Parts: sequence; C-alpha cells; structure tokens
Amino acid sequence: MKELVEYIVKSLVDKPEAVSVKETQGDSITIIEVRTAPEDAGKVIGREGRIANSIRTIVKASAAKQQKKVTVEILTEEKKEGVI
Repeated sequence: MKELVEYIVKSLVDKPEAVSVKETQGDSITIIEVRTAPEDAGKVIGREGRIANSIRTIVKASAAKQQKKVTVEILTEEKKEGVI
C-alpha cells in the first residue's frame, strides 16, 4: 500500500523528492501518513478534498482485496517565513 500511495502522490506534486510516506501497522488497521513540501499540499488535497478522498478510495479498494483496513492521512505543515 505504501508504494501505491507514494507513486500517486509523487505523480501529483512539483517536488517529488520532498514526498515522504510512512506506514504504521496497528492491531487491526494500517495508517499511511503522507508529507509533502508545503507548496504541494494543496495539489494532494485538491479542491474540497476531492483528490485526497480519491486516493483514500483507491487505497481502501486495494486493501479490501487483501482483507485489510488502511487509512491515509495527509499531514500538512505551514510555511515558516523568516523574521527580519
């Protein structure tokens, strides 16, 4: 699943080298955390979260075939501007 999410997200952003995907295994669920460059977060989330929801749907469908539960979280960090 991690590779699937990483491929999709890297295809969407301008800075694919800044994408990091972390997979955490729980007892009954797997959590996939996605981080991008701050300026690319909007491209992964999409208008009204449509792209993020589409990514989640694809991953859930793929996980269901393997009888697993997976959730995708997109973590955003605000741009930090230097103080003069």
